[in-house]
Amino acid sequence: MSSANSIVAIYSGGLDSTVMLYQLASEGRLREAVSFDYGQKHSKELAFARQNCEALGIPHFVCDMRSMVKIFGDNSLTCAGAEVPEGNYADENMKSTVVPNRNMIMVSAAAARAISIGCDGVAYAAHSGDHAIYPDCRSEFTDALEKVLALCHYTPIALLRPFVNCTKAEIVSIGAKLGVDFSKTWSCYKGGDLHCGKCGTCMERRQAFELAGVKDPTQYSA
Repeated sequence: MSSANSIVAIYSGGLDSTVMLYQLASEGRLREAVSFDYGQKHSKELAFARQNCEALGIPHFVCDMRSMVKIFGDNSLTCAGAEVPEGNYADENMKSTVVPNRNMIMVSAAAARAISIGCDGVAYAAHSGDHAIYPDCRSEFTDALEKVLALCHYTPIALLRPFVNCTKAEIVSIGAKLGVDFSKTWSCYKGGDLHCGKCGTCMERRQAFELAGVKDPTQYSA
C-alpha cells in the first residue's frame, strides 16, 4: 500500500469503490471523492455516491464528462442504441461494455484534482476479476500509469489500487467488516429501477455475496 497520506478517491457509487471509500476513510487518509458523469446509462450510481459521501462527511466532487459520449463511440454503456449484454463477464460480448480509455481519463482528472487541493495520492478500486475484460484495469497498465503520475507534477502523485489482488467476494467481506450498507451501492449497467440480475455486473455481484457468505440486500428484477 502506498504511503500517500492525503488521497482523492475515484468513486462511482458501486460496490467496490464504496468499500474502498469506507476503508480509506477509516484510515483517515481520504480527503475527497471524485465521481464522473460520462453519459453512462447507470448514472443513478452517482446518487448513491453522494449519499455515501454525505454519510461519511467526505467532500464529493462530480466531474461532468457527458460531452465525451461521442468520443467513446458505440460501447453499450454510453451509446443509446447499444444494448447492455446479459450473461457472465467471461462471455465475449462483454467487451461491448468497455468504455475506451475510461480509467486513464478518470485517473488523470483525479490526479489534477489531487494536485489542485494539495493531495499526494489518487485511489481507484480495480480488482483482480476486472483484468480479463478491461485492459485499463490490468497491472501492466496501472504500473505504467503509476510511473506517469510520479512525473506529472513537481512532486509525485501516488496511485493506490488497494483491491488489485482481491476478488469481489473478498471485497464484500472487507466491506461487511467496515459496516458498509451494500443496499446503498449500485452495480447494474442497465440503470433501471432495480438491479436487472442478468447483466455481467449483476451476476458478479450476486456471486460475490454468495461466496463471501454475506447476506445480499440487493433487490433484483430477475
